[in-house]
Amino acid sequence: MVKQDFTITTYEVRDIRFPTSQHLDGSDAMNKDPDYSAAYVIFYTDDKQVEGHGMTFTCGRGTEVCCSAIDALAGKFINKKLSELIVDMRATHRICTGDSQLRWIGPEKGAIHLATAAVINAIWDLWAKAEGKPLWKLVVDLTPEQFVQAIDFRYITDAITPEEAIELLKQNEAGKAAREAEMREKGYPAYTTSAGWLGYSDDKVRRLCREAKEQGFTHFKQKVGGDKASDIRRAQLIREEIGDEGVLMMDANQVWDVKEAITWMEDLLQFKPHFIEEPTSPDDVLGHAAIRKALYPRTRVATGEHIQNRIIFKQLFQAEAIDFCQIDSCRVAGVNEILSILLMARKFNIPVVPHAGGVGLCEYVQHLSLIDYICVSATTEGRILEFVDHLHEHFLDPVVMKNGKYMTPLAPGYSIQMKRESIEDYTFPEGKVHKELAASK
Repeated sequence: MVKQDFTITTYEVRDIRFPTSQHLDGSDAMNKDPDYSAAYVIFYTDDKQVEGHGMTFTCGRGTEVCCSAIDALAGKFINKKLSELIVDMRATHRICTGDSQLRWIGPEKGAIHLATAAVINAIWDLWAKAEGKPLWKLVVDLTPEQFVQAIDFRYITDAITPEEAIELLKQNEAGKAAREAEMREKGYPAYTTSAGWLGYSDDKVRRLCREAKEQGFTHFKQKVGGDKASDIRRAQLIREEIGDEGVLMMDANQVWDVKEAITWMEDLLQFKPHFIEEPTSPDDVLGHAAIRKALYPRTRVATGEHIQNRIIFKQLFQAEAIDFCQIDSCRVAGVNEILSILLMARKFNIPVVPHAGGVGLCEYVQHLSLIDYICVSATTEGRILEFVDHLHEHFLDPVVMKNGKYMTPLAPGYSIQMKRESIEDYTFPEGKVHKELAASK
């Protein structure tokens, strides 16, 4: 039984957009002018002080599609008691993924799956607040059986069974308290993408690299794939700034064909990239395997931010197609599905290096990396969490960074609740910011 029970009485959906394209924040070879945005849902309860907040990340146009999908799902939870929902989180998850008509426009992928993430994450946020715990602590305190009960194992039992998952979690029980204490004291290691956006000038890249080093970062990511000569020039200047001891990662954001990815990276290997991220279509399991086979061990392959569900992750693991698993907090269907991917990654011995950035993703994934370390992997070896320094000021409990590490969040909930003023000002198209932008054109 939950510490405090609440009944969901109504909900609100907002299309929230930040005009980040004005400064080319977030620019890469595929996404040249993103406006970091959120399809945002709030579950209100019979206690006016307690709300469940969730969102899914988008890039501007199309956010309204995700909002419509959220609207189609959120109504299913009206008049539901929290205690009824959390007693079987697997069944709660299937309220969204198992609707026979809505499932048709997936299944378990696309806008309906992004919407599911927002809705399911809002339920977890509400549960964590009801328990007075941050989301990571709520999950860490679950028994192995409760942890596994939240997961839908349909389609993945050929990779991991519930029984295997419980045994894996039980193996890590003894050291959980020590790992939790370590995270509370030292925080979780991070890398920065903020210096490497494709649209930034060389001078800005140099300045941001130096600032990141002063902030304690030792790992840096560069966007590549727009122009090879430019990639080589920028890789050289980043390597000059971070030195041989700095770790450089590269990210092509899906822009290449398979053979193109291999030949392009051959010219970038001189800069010793730790990995190449999203070298081709996120759906191309065999393509990733071919790229990895050609480039390993000179560099490694990472992907995940656009992997649509646990089934594609399963195939990537089984095909030995990736070296790093980049879970995204709301590309797949929320906390439940993330837990299944963490377990599979552990079984296949693939380090989890989450995708973050955007708006709200850093706030989300800090919890997921803590769950992975404390409950699932029991190691930070090969693991590091992305950080992008954008838009944190809009959240009630933003991430806190110290010496290149995420400090462990302690406020109850999933850290995703936006300030009311930000919600109102950036709601599209009627918010104050968007009215001012429209008037200035």
